[in-house]
Amino acid sequence: MNGSRLLLSLLKDYDIEHIFGLPGESSISLYDQLKEGEIRHIVTRDERNAVYMADAYAKLTYKPGVVEGPSVGSVYMLPGVAEAYKSSTPLIVITTDTPLYGEKENYLTALDQTSLFRPITKETITIYNIQELPHAIRRAFRLSTSGKPGPVHLRIPLDILEGELEGNVELKAQKEFSKYPAQRPLADKEMIKKAVNLILRSEIPVIICGQGALYSMAWDEVIELAELLGIPVGTTITGKGCIPETHTLSIGVVGGRGGTSFSNSIVDKSDLIILVGSNTDSANTYNWTIPSRGKTIIHIDISEAEVGNNYDSINLIGDAKATLREIINEIKSNEKINKKNIVLDGNVFEQRLSEEKREVVNPLRFIKELWNLSPEDAVLIADPGVGAIYTAAFYKAKRAGRYFVFNYGVGGLGYSIPASVGANFARPNSLIFSLSGDGSFGFSAGELETIRRVNANVVIILFNNGSYGWIRAEMRARGKDIVGTDFSSPDYVKIAEGYGLSAYKITNDEEISDTLKRAIKNTPSLVEVIVEPEDKFVPPVMPWSKRFL
Repeated sequence: MNGSRLLLSLLKDYDIEHIFGLPGESSISLYDQLKEGEIRHIVTRDERNAVYMADAYAKLTYKPGVVEGPSVGSVYMLPGVAEAYKSSTPLIVITTDTPLYGEKENYLTALDQTSLFRPITKETITIYNIQELPHAIRRAFRLSTSGKPGPVHLRIPLDILEGELEGNVELKAQKEFSKYPAQRPLADKEMIKKAVNLILRSEIPVIICGQGALYSMAWDEVIELAELLGIPVGTTITGKGCIPETHTLSIGVVGGRGGTSFSNSIVDKSDLIILVGSNTDSANTYNWTIPSRGKTIIHIDISEAEVGNNYDSINLIGDAKATLREIINEIKSNEKINKKNIVLDGNVFEQRLSEEKREVVNPLRFIKELWNLSPEDAVLIADPGVGAIYTAAFYKAKRAGRYFVFNYGVGGLGYSIPASVGANFARPNSLIFSLSGDGSFGFSAGELETIRRVNANVVIILFNNGSYGWIRAEMRARGKDIVGTDFSSPDYVKIAEGYGLSAYKITNDEEISDTLKRAIKNTPSLVEVIVEPEDKFVPPVMPWSKRFL
């Protein structure tokens, strides 16, 4: 077999079913083998968007997402790989290349891919001969799915793909690394006992789950621990789904992105914070004030780089699910288990939801209607801006698990539309909502063709405020003039229809319900929603507004 055939055979050994990407001159040999169809290849319209598809696919399947791109497109993949690296998404990023022996001879499309990918991957591996492929694939999957997960880059020159393998492949696939978490290391038992003593002595503890709790699939343990002692549970925006937000102990999203005054006040009143799988970044903690650095904190995380990084805490380095299970067992072995007397007035949250009438659509009203019409297993993918913030704060998770995807590792625009394609293949029986904005749409409009071609069960919600609204609000918050944020609005309905999607437009609150029902029935579809920029109808983002919950 040649190198391309060997590569696909090795990927199949790791149970890979889908690859996202698009062809180039350096990858023609690979595409010659992809025609066999043993692994489904999803052709995309942009290399960055291919990475976003693989990113969402990995988040929703608990398998590494595989993306490939030609040498000329390798630079376009970088924004997607950077997002995956910062958000710890396990990816196998394959770039084909010109022959390395011509690297200094000005081969067209040749460039130093290794230097490009090194800062934003767990490792970058260059293949110098075909016999190295099995070892490289084994290493890539092992690194991607173990410890703190993340992307691994494979650089494969075209002469390797076209070369013939001599002899047999001796290295077999390490099947345990075909999914994540591949291993579940347990935190030190003495540190666990120390943490348990703190939990039992505390009067007002709060659990805050980050995205790492979702990667670890730790939601059963989170709920069990919360119910065992009566502990309220909040999440970061990327950890949303670690507990059903209809649960009596859920306080919703906390922090500076999607947190409300209700949820943040619970954190502020607490005497112990149990952080689970959180990298404690500036946005999720509102610059390390929610929780404040004066709090007593237990921090559980698999990454030694993140545990105790921003807080003076009791550090439990290990898999979240395994470590929480040990904490629960330790608590249950205790002679006295006293539930905390913490009363949460869940009605306060509902009573104070704004029903303020606007000249255009009220995003809070829209999210409530979307919640009413969405199936329990619907997947919501939101770009930064109106879609992400209102969803985080006001769309209550109906069940525990990964049903929300936010790209707040880096937070670039244009994620949700391509990511919805990856979600469609990850959850083929679920309805996928892409909550995008007119700013994001300009980055990813070409993937409407992909959505139509694969007949994805996707509803794109396009919030149109004629601007980069988030930046307008930030300029206003800083007392600056609003400059360089506004742009014209094309006919988004006609654009979507031109790509073959069903398309609708909502201009006021009365149109929301009926229009959403039609869009859900006639997927793939796009719904344009006319809203105000964030500086005119301020979302729950600290410190922009004090009038939210």
